[in-house]
Parts: sequence; structure tokens; C-alpha cells
Amino acid sequence: MRTAVIIAGGRSTRFGDADKATADLAGTPMIRRVGDRLVGVVDELVVNCRADQRAAVLEAFEGYPHPVSIVEDETPDEGPMSGIRTGLRAASGEYAVVVACDMPFVDPGVISYLFERVEEHDAAVPQLEDKWFQTTHAVYRAEAMADACDEALAEGARKIIDPLFELDYVVVDESAVSEHGRLRTFENLNTREEFEEAADELASGDNRI
Repeated sequence: MRTAVIIAGGRSTRFGDADKATADLAGTPMIRRVGDRLVGVVDELVVNCRADQRAAVLEAFEGYPHPVSIVEDETPDEGPMSGIRTGLRAASGEYAVVVACDMPFVDPGVISYLFERVEEHDAAVPQLEDKWFQTTHAVYRAEAMADACDEALAEGARKIIDPLFELDYVVVDESAVSEHGRLRTFENLNTREEFEEAADELASGDNRI
């Protein structure tokens, strides 16, 4: 059993007044595009969101081919680490990929490879040449990462990277990612301009996407 956890509870202040997660991206809610790209590599989907997003998220995933669970943080607006913890607690599988809701080009080949690399470890995390860990595009042993998030939050930590350092993790470098998919898998859409550019590409049917 492999689980996908999509983190969607952020306020998206750079995006404007609309909810970025469920915004229409070339005819499909962005969060559904993320979920659709994961269909072939996971068995269930967990979405962490705010209470005011629940109805729109459920509508977005109507007819999804895998079971979908919607989970909310007990205390809202505590940041992405809290969302990751909540989502992982709801996972049925031992391992779960965590993906941000604004990554509509997530590459299933990359995700499949991360699931392969994580075996016998607590986490498989991409690290690009800029040295940034892609913690919201990584596979975790669900219980271990959720426990590490609990401890970090209790200590007042808020950086997503903090609980990772308490785990047995393996780094997946940029060259390994490129062998199994496209680096565009890490692209996230933060602004309206980025969103509209992506919408134009998707609407055009660009086969490089």
C-alpha cells in the first residue's frame, strides 16, 4: 500500500484572494491535476486542507479512482509541518509521498523511484544542485516522520527540514532524478502569472509537459 499526501492548507498569499489549491487550471482544479499524475504510483490519497476548503476539495476529487481522505489539522494555520504530520497520520500505507498542491507537473517516474529508494529507510528526499531539500516532494515512512514532526512542533520548530534530520534518510540527487523523470516535477505555481503560464501550456497540449 502506497499513499500520497497532498498538502493544501496554506493561505497562498501571493496568489490573491482565490484558493490556489482548487483553482481552475486549464479546465481542471490544480489539486486534481496533482492527484491525477499520482494515480499510477499510489493506492490511496490523503489531502490535508482547512475546513473551508473541504467541500471544494471533495468536489475536485469526485470520481477519483483511489480512495480519498480529507483531513484537517486540529489547530489550523500551524504551517506545512503540521499539515504533513496530520496527513501522514491518516496514511494506511507504511510509506507515503508528500506533495504540495501547487506542483501540477509532478512526475510519476520520479515518485516511483523515490518509493524504491526509501525501502529500509525512513525517508527518500531529493536534493537539487542548489542544495535545497525538496521536503514537500519526498517519500517518508509515515509513522516515523509524523512522530518526528510531533517532536519538532512541541519544541517550537517550524522549518519542514527539522524533523527530517531526526530520521534515517537517503538523499536523491539531481542526476538521479533526471534519470527517472523531469526536473520540472519540482515546479510549483506560487503567483497568478506562473499559474496562467502553466494553464496556457496545458491548454496547448504541449507534449513536453
